[in-house]
Amino acid sequence: MSCRPVAATGLPVERACPAGRWGLILRLKVKLTDLRGILQYIPQFREKVFIISIDGAIVTDENFPNILMDIAVLRSLNIRVVLVHGASAQIQLLARQQGQTPSDLDGSGVTDEPTLRLALTAANRLTHEILEGLSANDLRAACTNAVIAHPVGIIHGVDHLFTGKVERIDIEMCQRLLDSGIIPVLPPLGFDGDGKTYRVNSDGVAVAAAEALRAVKLMFISPRDGIMVSDRVIRQMPLADLESVLALEQSHIHPVMLSKALHAAAACRAGVPRVHVINGRVEEGLLAEVFTNEGVGTLIYANEFQQIRRALKKDIRHILQITKPSVASEELTRRTRSTIEKQLADYYIFEIDRNPVACVALHTYPEIGKGELACLYVSAAHENQGIGRKLVQYVENKARELGLSELIALSTQAFTYFQSKAGFIEGTPDDLPPGRREKYDQSGRRSKVLVKRLMPKQ
Repeated sequence: MSCRPVAATGLPVERACPAGRWGLILRLKVKLTDLRGILQYIPQFREKVFIISIDGAIVTDENFPNILMDIAVLRSLNIRVVLVHGASAQIQLLARQQGQTPSDLDGSGVTDEPTLRLALTAANRLTHEILEGLSANDLRAACTNAVIAHPVGIIHGVDHLFTGKVERIDIEMCQRLLDSGIIPVLPPLGFDGDGKTYRVNSDGVAVAAAEALRAVKLMFISPRDGIMVSDRVIRQMPLADLESVLALEQSHIHPVMLSKALHAAAACRAGVPRVHVINGRVEEGLLAEVFTNEGVGTLIYANEFQQIRRALKKDIRHILQITKPSVASEELTRRTRSTIEKQLADYYIFEIDRNPVACVALHTYPEIGKGELACLYVSAAHENQGIGRKLVQYVENKARELGLSELIALSTQAFTYFQSKAGFIEGTPDDLPPGRREKYDQSGRRSKVLVKRLMPKQ
């Protein structure tokens, strides 16, 4: 298949149109993520390491071939990938078939000799399936013995037998494979200096690999939608908040996802900037999690760079995109690209890691000392994080700097927010500046008029 230059992307031809059929796949998946949205991430991730940890139940799921295609897309963008896999579902199945009861399923309890044999059989079969799948997708990969482990030993008087603890990852081996374009595959097995094999927890292997290889992302792919606290999926949470939940409300975390929560926190403490937990049964979920602001699962982050800045011309598209759901529900009035462009100096963007997630505008009427707080909206994925309050406070401070004494806001559905959270009181259309009152009457929206007196900063 020939590749033509893709001028609109602004990328070199070999980046915009990856070799072979992966260029086609990337273009087909653009309808999911939007090519322009993808482009903002590519410079951040190129030549960086992603650790992708896949539960055994997902390897045998019907969606696994789609995950492999998503991985191929990541590789086509020169993102370095290391695969880690678990095997607990397969161990349980093998044990049932053989009439056995495994002493442990996930590599964190006691592993007796029969369970170790089950683990070896299950892990080797899964590794082979993964290698077959990667090969079918034109990707080179190698199963490694890069996990160096030692026995857990005796804890509280209980000998954990063949359960191991990750001592270190053979960084040199993994780096050489990555440098050669080969995906290292790490099974849930560790080896000591005497050649003995130990069962290790795959989540722990993933964290150790992410720390050793300085990965920018660790992605846990499981059968669940994310980390659940009190039956609610957490969409994103800073490390400090997760540690608080683990310390005070650990019983509220869904038991199946507790290991993911504990290891996500451990990874962030070890210096991994972002840890994602997604459902591997969601088609195209991996790419959506990587290349969209909203994602599909849980994001745990060690730190974040956030700022409020004046909007630029390139942000008009983001403003329209962010506010689209609210315009559709008639919460916000419709604004055209040209309207925003004419008043662009009035708009501000809230960014997280250079990604616009919220917006607001301050339209001023200096002749009467008033300003209008308008177009306040926070994307659904970033709600309930105090971003709206920060934007309101920012606009208030800007209004004071400009010598304004009063803010007004118009709202059809969010007026209780302005009253209870932002300190506005209900006014009347007579509080509007004359020109604004005329537009208000013409719109027919019958928005509530909200007013806030601005006290000078002490």
